[in-house]
Amino acid sequence: MGIRSFLSKPVASWIVKQQAQWSSRPGATQQQVFHHLIQRARGTQFGKDHDFPGITDHQTFKDRVPVRDYEGLSPYIQRVVKGEKNVLWPGKPVYFAKTSGTTSGIKYIPITKDSIPFHIAAARDALLNYVHRTGKSEFLDKKLMFLSGSPEIDQKNGIYIGRLSGIVNHHVPGYLRTNQMPSYATNCIDDWETKLDTIVEETLSLDMSLISGIPPWVQMYFDRIQAKTGKTISEVFPNFNLFVYGGVNFEPYKARLFDSIGKKIDSVETYPASEGFIAFQDATEEEGLLLLLNSGVFYEFIPVENYFDAHPPRLTIEEVELGKNYAVIMSTNAGLWGYSIGDTVKFVSTNPYRMVVTGRIKHFISAFGEHVIGEEVEKAMKEALALNPGVEVTEFTVAPYVSSEKGQSYHEWLVEFSKAPADLSKFAKDLDLAMIRLNIYYDDLITGNILKSLVLTPLQAGAFVGYMKSLGKLGGQNKALRLSNDRVFAEGLSVFKHDKQRMN
Repeated sequence: MGIRSFLSKPVASWIVKQQAQWSSRPGATQQQVFHHLIQRARGTQFGKDHDFPGITDHQTFKDRVPVRDYEGLSPYIQRVVKGEKNVLWPGKPVYFAKTSGTTSGIKYIPITKDSIPFHIAAARDALLNYVHRTGKSEFLDKKLMFLSGSPEIDQKNGIYIGRLSGIVNHHVPGYLRTNQMPSYATNCIDDWETKLDTIVEETLSLDMSLISGIPPWVQMYFDRIQAKTGKTISEVFPNFNLFVYGGVNFEPYKARLFDSIGKKIDSVETYPASEGFIAFQDATEEEGLLLLLNSGVFYEFIPVENYFDAHPPRLTIEEVELGKNYAVIMSTNAGLWGYSIGDTVKFVSTNPYRMVVTGRIKHFISAFGEHVIGEEVEKAMKEALALNPGVEVTEFTVAPYVSSEKGQSYHEWLVEFSKAPADLSKFAKDLDLAMIRLNIYYDDLITGNILKSLVLTPLQAGAFVGYMKSLGKLGGQNKALRLSNDRVFAEGLSVFKHDKQRMN
């Protein structure tokens, strides 16, 4: 046992004990965070504009600070980008995390000297929780792979600008630096496919124990290794036993990923965001991710059905209910206030508070009033795969098709299979029946002959990679849309339709 492995166990025990203390006092923990944030920002321009000195409780905060998305907070952020101090948080941010969605423009999310330690600590604690609950720590003495964006950072008006993963790369603890892969020079390669090929060459002969990244991009890394060696990943890396992931639901990728590995291995799910590290998987035997209530973020939750109301309810952690979908609102020690990050979550436990990510507030299908969300289409795909053993999906997206003729509109599922079903028609029917069970409004639309059964459009191998590459969004933290209420993403993929075309 190496020194890292040996020392990790007592540290992990201490971290978990600290975690138990704040997670057993959720309301008090969040109140402490709330009052600290308000006190620290009283003298900022935002604090003055919203009378922070007069805010004493959550109700007063709600009265004075409206919910805003990025566009709503942008006038303040642009002032910070120009170098102005004390706008959203005392002083200036250390970094801006540059982010962009599949269809949205570039956003600059502030990261301050107060917030960056929480990003680093949460990533550390996710691994230490795993060490504590399993007793497995030997992976820390071997090579650790972090597939991420470039660590190269620009500077503007005294503030560093880069991708979140690149920023975090600069804060990897020194005791892990000698284990970390890929090398800094390789990680700086801009072109994702060139970078991936270089990573393969760099790592083939190494003793990899942990690999971390967004599942579809990790799968690309595995595919390149298998194409080069003709071996499973576990044959190439016999000590690879821990996969750390985040950013997307693992289930649609799980079967193919484990098939590539050649065996089942442990995994740890994380929920990092540029706005703050929100949650991580603290227990394998329990569903959901532990919400980090003491990490410099005060959380509010808006029921999804009320999100677009003029004055939606804004609930504290103690007011949420199990099994209900909420939009996540954050106020942070990076200077985001009443900030809607766009994600939706559902709580599966209140002791401690654990959640699952269910989708995006603006990513849904409701062309006919059905309001289908990401969680539902992913559950439907999981059910269909369970009913069709051997079928594996690389990626998929769902979009509505609106026809002027009654009963001729439908939901189109564009699916890239790595192992296609022998009977596409049966697979499409299984998907449709699952959706009927999962969404009562979809059921009503099918029964009422407003919609016909879904259309399954198989795509060529490499379709999603090809389209994401055409958008300049290949690799790193980029993710394909799971579903959308228009056909922009679907039409972009249409050039990659399989010769068999579509089944319904």
